[in-house]
This record gives sequence, structure tokens and C-alpha cells, in this order.
Amino acid sequence: MPLKCRDILGLEHMETDDIKIILKTAESFKQILERDIKKVPTLRGKSMVTLFYEPSTRTRSSFELAGKYMSADVINFSKATSSVNKGETLKDTAKTIEMMGVETVVIRHPAAGAPHMLARHLDAAVVNAGDGAHEHPTQALLDLFTIKQKKGKIEGLKVAIIGDILHSRVARSNIWGLKKMGAEVVTAGPKTLLPPFLDELGVKVYTKVEDAIDNADVVNILRIQLERQKKGLFPSLREYSIIFGIDSDKLKYAKEDVLIMHPGPLNRGIEISSEVADSDRSSINEQVTNGVAVRMAILYLLMGGGKPGEQANY
Repeated sequence: MPLKCRDILGLEHMETDDIKIILKTAESFKQILERDIKKVPTLRGKSMVTLFYEPSTRTRSSFELAGKYMSADVINFSKATSSVNKGETLKDTAKTIEMMGVETVVIRHPAAGAPHMLARHLDAAVVNAGDGAHEHPTQALLDLFTIKQKKGKIEGLKVAIIGDILHSRVARSNIWGLKKMGAEVVTAGPKTLLPPFLDELGVKVYTKVEDAIDNADVVNILRIQLERQKKGLFPSLREYSIIFGIDSDKLKYAKEDVLIMHPGPLNRGIEISSEVADSDRSSINEQVTNGVAVRMAILYLLMGGGKPGEQANY
């Protein structure tokens, strides 16, 4: 079943049916990742570019692998070695790349709305890999996929998102996606890191972690952005760890089979203890694998091709 949207720009305006299609399609691609030989010819003859204006390890690598596993031609664009340093605009850069025959542009940019601007000017499909503090839709989709794989459903679950909500594009996309899929969403963090619009989204807000994770099915822990600490949004990392860091003692308030998630990279000993991160209840490493499967599903649905599980004839 095709997607109704031609670009993946965010979950705020994505229809629930499209979310379900992506999650369902990702199931087939995860099976491919479990094979010894992961290469399939699904997108042979198609091409994509990763256009990253901010550093990234997990997102960029998983998009590259997703394309290569399906035999697409993948081009990596680096701001440091591009004509951007000569004054070329984002629009002109992307248009130049498109005219080379690229079907999909995956972009990460520090300015909120940059992918939306490109989508208005390009015929190629645009995938938002993170725009400022606005959205990170593919991370939220892989989080939804992980929850569904582990819990068998999303609807009716209580999901607690803990940490720096204010600066987190992951939190925003997760909240919109979880609410559309029928989950109860609660948040907790320092008052200085909780944006005022959460109430408008139907999200319960707590300043005490124990209250937020009480009887929670899922706890999604956000990275404390150390670069923000210079602004004095909380007294110290040590105090944050004591009050808001997730450890075994705090998890006693959650359900016994609580699912622990984190988008990475981890700040061990600050927002999450090593004991929790490495526990049987943690799916942090599996989230990385699921990220490749979800991004394979997105590229397949946007770019077309053969059947998801089609084997290579070589």
C-alpha cells in the first residue's frame, strides 16, 4: 500500500495510516537484516543523497546502510567540502544534486523547517533527518517500531519521556507519533527543560521522575545535551543525575517488564545508569538495528522498487 505523503518531514502532520504502513513494511526489512547476506536488489538503479549540515553517527550511517542494503547508489554530502563554504544556498545545493538524477534527499539541518523548504522546491522526495529542535521523524518511527515489536502494541500503553524535552526534536516527534497511535504520554524533567506547549498536546507533565514513571510500560530517556549546560538550565550534572537520572531504584515505580529506550548517544551516569542501560529490559542496542529497518522501509516506500524481501540473483 503506498504512502499518502510524498516526503517524510515530520509526524505532527503525518496521517496515522502512513505511520502504520511504515511500521508494517519495516517488519519485512528487519527480517532481511537477520540474514547472513543482507543485500537485495530492491532499489537497484535508484539513487539517494545524505545532506548533513550537523554531525551524526547513527542516523547518517543507518540511512547509508539502508540504501546500500537495497542496492541503491548512495552519495554522501559533507558541508565542509561543499560549495556551501563558497556561499551557495541550501536550495541551490539541493537543486544541483537533484539535477544529477537523485530521487531522494535525506537532510539534517540546524534550522527548523529546512526540509520543508526543500520539499517545496524539489521533485525528489525529501526525508527529514532532524531539523533544529523541531522534529526527528525517523527516530520516532523507529521508537514506535521498537515498542510494537517488544510490547505487541502501542495503543493503551503508558510511555514516559524523561529529560530535556525543551531542546529535543526526538521528544516532539515521539509525542505526536505516540498520541496518534493511541498511547498515553507523560513527561518529566527540570522545569527549565519542559516547554509550555506540552499541556496543549494532551501530555501529562511532572517535575518528579517517580510520578512520571509510576506504572509505566515504556521509559524513553533523552540525552542531556551537555552543550546546553553552559546556559545554566539546571545547577549541575551531578544534581541532575541524582534527581532525574534513571537508575534501578527509580525503575521500581515502573511496571516490572518496563521497556527502556534511549535515542543515543548515552551519557552514562548522568541521565541513565550503566546498570539500567545494560539490563535485560533495555532495547537501546536493538533500536539501532530497528533504525536501519525503518529507514529501509521509508526509502522503499518513497522510491519504489521490487518486493521488500526480493532476493538478489547473484
